[in-house]
Amino acid sequence: MMADLDCRSVLDLRQWNGALLSLPANHVLQSWEWGKVKSGHGWTPVRLLWERGGHPVAAAQVLRRPLPYTPWGAMYVPKGPALDYADRQLVERVLTDLEGHARRQRAIFIKVDPDTDLPQVVETLEARGWRYSAEQIQFRNTALLDLTLSEDALLAAMKSKTRYNVRLAGRKGVTVRRGTPLDIPLFYEMYAETGQRDGFIIRPFAYYTDAWQTFLQAELGQLLLAEVKGEAVAGAILFRFGSKAWYMYGASLDKHRRCMPNYALQWAAIRWAKSAGCTVYDMWGAPDVLDERDRLWGVWRFKEGLGAQFTPHIGAYDYATSSLLYWAYTIALPRYLGLLRHLHKKEVANGLG
Repeated sequence: MMADLDCRSVLDLRQWNGALLSLPANHVLQSWEWGKVKSGHGWTPVRLLWERGGHPVAAAQVLRRPLPYTPWGAMYVPKGPALDYADRQLVERVLTDLEGHARRQRAIFIKVDPDTDLPQVVETLEARGWRYSAEQIQFRNTALLDLTLSEDALLAAMKSKTRYNVRLAGRKGVTVRRGTPLDIPLFYEMYAETGQRDGFIIRPFAYYTDAWQTFLQAELGQLLLAEVKGEAVAGAILFRFGSKAWYMYGASLDKHRRCMPNYALQWAAIRWAKSAGCTVYDMWGAPDVLDERDRLWGVWRFKEGLGAQFTPHIGAYDYATSSLLYWAYTIALPRYLGLLRHLHKKEVANGLG
């Protein structure tokens, strides 16, 4: 199948990013820089490139994490692979090679979560034995804003209430400045407070410092801080890769919320992305279904107000090299750990812990 394709490992930053940027469905989480970040936190990246006649046609940055005290590991191709998903033969060939790579490297499973919503891709995955993953690491769907419009047209495309709040923030004295690496501790404090308030898990400071510094230093990221009377009350870290920008991390305090700092912050983010030459702003995260009961409904309404379009994707799929080991890793082990946590809580409640 597609014998004219060559697959090789790439070891050079410029060669990898250059090839990746030439492909459809490329993503910042497939960039060399993201692999570098993950390599400092337990993962080993391998960057596979498929070429025809010396020209790139597909790419997959495969991250492998070892499972402690075993020869096995888990593999993940974050927001990839990058290729033309309308080309069914190419999809088949890349999946064949990824499955073989996972087996050779003793991975219990390999996970992909490409930016596509084509039903034929799901059909191909399922026909090959891939299954919809119970662990959706990234948001399945997202919200995209077209940045090819002028700033006036972008403002006009917003919902009237959103446009009013953007302008109200200016009247209330909200200013937005570009942060530097020196502002990372301040942003992390706000991010941690946001996580505690909104109920999402926060990683250690060292992880975020590594990730944010890597992209800021590579000039592929920007920290923005919204301030009221010189006090930071909201912030965002944006990544960019090629013609696309991503709203990757956001933080806000309860202080001065009536001044609408988040509206000023997003308008500044949109303008920064345009100034960086981006044509698409990915606002990173939308509901699984457009239903008011979805946990992301309020977030979606905010992004929709800014003019973003709901963009569905197929989500993450796993290929298990061993059905038994996959069952043990994804079902038996989580149940066992859950039981241990339950017993520990019970002991603490009884004064035994």
